[in-house]
Amino acid sequence: MTPAVILLSGGLDSATVLALSKAGGFTPYALSFRYGQRHAIELESAARVAASIGVAEHRVVELDLGRFGGSALTADLAVPKRRDLDDLGGGIPLTYVPARNTVFLSFALVWAEVLGANDVFIGVNALDYSGYPDCRPEYIAAYERMANLATAAAVEGRQRFRIHAPLIRFTKAEIIRKGVELGVDYGLTSSCYDPSDGGRPCAHCDACLLRAKGFAEAGLADPLLTRVGVAR
Repeated sequence: MTPAVILLSGGLDSATVLALSKAGGFTPYALSFRYGQRHAIELESAARVAASIGVAEHRVVELDLGRFGGSALTADLAVPKRRDLDDLGGGIPLTYVPARNTVFLSFALVWAEVLGANDVFIGVNALDYSGYPDCRPEYIAAYERMANLATAAAVEGRQRFRIHAPLIRFTKAEIIRKGVELGVDYGLTSSCYDPSDGGRPCAHCDACLLRAKGFAEAGLADPLLTRVGVAR
């Protein structure tokens, strides 16, 4: 099987991408980050998802983007809540973490070059999302071009890097349906930007609203709500 590095946050999208990569014949190496995020409980979900789907290795990189702040996820800023669903994607919210996907993809590229893996997977989405600039198709294409200019393995012709974003044009409902088809247990995942210490989702942040919309449009109940004891 072919090795690939999978960015795994522990959320719904990255769990689906992990399952897609494995179904596509790749041997997944999962990479997660403890980056000073207020919702670091997502790393427990990442470990559960990695164990459930099966990976060759799961690494958690420690870094502190909170030193720079600039985001409600890494600084003492209120997480936006109860926004109108029609407004999501219409601007860049306070939950945007400056350059986060660029940082994460750079670490993934390091590991991919060392592993001899040509393929990196990321669960970004440009339809049902919060308007982050580093979730757009043109960003992914630009990063792939850069990866093949900036690495010895590519310059010497030993590797040709591909950045896969298989969900980028999916709605949340389509993502959920695909994950269910692949056997993903979404009860193991965590999406909330401001969960309780026990992992109970707040139900009002952008991530919770988009997740609820996705399950509703897919005609399915969210198994996470049963696991954490939230009444439907």
